[in-house]
Amino acid sequence: MTLYQPFLDYAIALLHERLDLQPYPIPTGFESKSALVGKGKHQEEVLTTSTAFSAPKLRQIRAAHVQGGKSLQVLNFVIFPHLNYDLPFFGADLVTLPGGHLIALDMQPLFRDNPAYQAKYTQPILPIFEAYQQHLPWGGDFPEEARPFFSPAFLWTRPQQNEAVETHVFEAFKDYLQAYLNFVDQAQPVTDSHSLADIEQAQLRYLRYRAEKDPARGMFTRFYGPEWTEEYIHGFLFDLERKLAAVN
Repeated sequence: MTLYQPFLDYAIALLHERLDLQPYPIPTGFESKSALVGKGKHQEEVLTTSTAFSAPKLRQIRAAHVQGGKSLQVLNFVIFPHLNYDLPFFGADLVTLPGGHLIALDMQPLFRDNPAYQAKYTQPILPIFEAYQQHLPWGGDFPEEARPFFSPAFLWTRPQQNEAVETHVFEAFKDYLQAYLNFVDQAQPVTDSHSLADIEQAQLRYLRYRAEKDPARGMFTRFYGPEWTEEYIHGFLFDLERKLAAVN
């Protein structure tokens, strides 16, 4: 059992309970990938597994889970809505490296600075965010260019102990995901052509930023090589542009 496996197990069980889940195609070669890193007695196997679903209002629900021993554990879990909903993205980046834990949890907004959008999707979750702040203090600066892609309820923290991850972070993950699925329940399709165009552009902005700045690129390249890494990022993790190009 790895540090973030319970998070993934919980998420999949909850999604099955609350949504009509369908499998989402994972390109061949990306379901599972392993590599040996280190030398001699320090050698470890690094295993990356991919999980993906879709649901009536959600285009892609996907997880990348990296397991590389005590000092390398990563779960990147993201939900992308269909383009005819104004739902935010659900984003969980749960990272354990030799230097410690990096935790980022948010409902990442399409239109961060729109007051009506904030009232609809950020205000309701601020109490959850505030409830965890006392246990999970702010993790410090993050890039200015990233700010448009995070909400005022962005839970960004660097806990020192595994225990904080197994308790407070896990509870926050559950609460954020439950709240997100409540938004999904209530979401109504958007039909106005201008709004639909705005949603598509906002989704593409987010995906292009995430694909270009993916912090895992260096790690994956080291383990699996650049060709596999770029295809994994653009062909699975952030695949909207490819999907739109295939339709058009």
